[in-house]
Amino acid sequence: MLPTPPVSLLHHFADLSDPRTDRCRRHELLDIIGIALCAVIAGAESWIAVEAYGHAKKVGLAQYFRLPNGIPSHDTFRRVFCLLDPEAFPRSFAAWVAALAERGVGSRPTIPIDGKTARRSGRRGCGLAPLHLVSAWAGAHHVSLGQVAVDDKSNEITAIPRLLELLDLSGALVTIDAMGCQKEIAAQIVTSGGDSILAVKDNPPHLHEDLQHCFTEALDHDFEGLEWSVARTEETNRGRDEVRECHVITHPTGLRDARLWKGLAAICMVLSRRVVEGVEHIEFRYYIGSFVGTAEEYRDAIRGHWGIENSLHWVLDVVFREDESRHCAGHGGENLALLRRLAISLLKQEQTFDSSLKTKRLRCGWDNDYIAKVLTTTNLEDA
Repeated sequence: MLPTPPVSLLHHFADLSDPRTDRCRRHELLDIIGIALCAVIAGAESWIAVEAYGHAKKVGLAQYFRLPNGIPSHDTFRRVFCLLDPEAFPRSFAAWVAALAERGVGSRPTIPIDGKTARRSGRRGCGLAPLHLVSAWAGAHHVSLGQVAVDDKSNEITAIPRLLELLDLSGALVTIDAMGCQKEIAAQIVTSGGDSILAVKDNPPHLHEDLQHCFTEALDHDFEGLEWSVARTEETNRGRDEVRECHVITHPTGLRDARLWKGLAAICMVLSRRVVEGVEHIEFRYYIGSFVGTAEEYRDAIRGHWGIENSLHWVLDVVFREDESRHCAGHGGENLALLRRLAISLLKQEQTFDSSLKTKRLRCGWDNDYIAKVLTTTNLEDA
């Protein structure tokens, strides 16, 4: 009888369609995915390294995977991940996240959405642009919720709706930068049962101008007669003094296109004053929101949005060296990127070993018991 795999999340990949013909299936699809995931967690950065990990850990892996013909070759790993459906693979990942949520993990999630480019993944001579992915991140729990690739001839505006379709947005708060400030995206989030905070720049006609005018008038009249709140923070860091004021006006008036933004309930302005080496810098940033909340709630969500940069994108570049990845054939780059994000999520959940992610990855390569613990961790309720 085959032992039960230690990775409950692998069960969510069981329904993936195998892209290989019958005569080419010497190795089971779940074996290929499971070994590749373990290898990436333990530090593998190429398909050759994935195969090498498999051979080095064959005895341990045989406890959990069938391995009817031993460890697949690096060419097999590469070919399968290049062929795997890049839409179905993230759906399986999203199913695992949804299963965690059904266990009562977490409360109202805040989901920052942002894009990242693997800078060296393109090949100019072949006319291939670098891989650009849009990811969703559960900041409070340090879990990657999903990703989609941006088409070569498109941008994040078309990718974000596809990513939102993968997510359970019921009760969630989605934060997106100015690229995603689109009426259709705002409507999709609200229709799916979520709320949003969208950064506003010059892209939506009239909106940025109207927000500037609304807050200028409000400041001039001390917000008289308005449903308004403010949250003020002061910080001193590395010789830089900064004061931030987050102003929120609920049920705003005076926006020309307000009726076109489904669920629009509040507008927000963040005023930042920084003093660097005696020189003052002032910056205004504007947002729209679909829920009636306090300035503190808006401030925390806006600041939390940058957690996707610090907790996901920075880790991908520094710890997983994603910018150095050259896996661009077929869907291989996109699917390998998903493995990295899954690896980060699992490593961040394992909290019994208090160390950096880089050291945790090393230990996963050394210690079979520890990687089994990483693979079975569902510690979101304590995150």
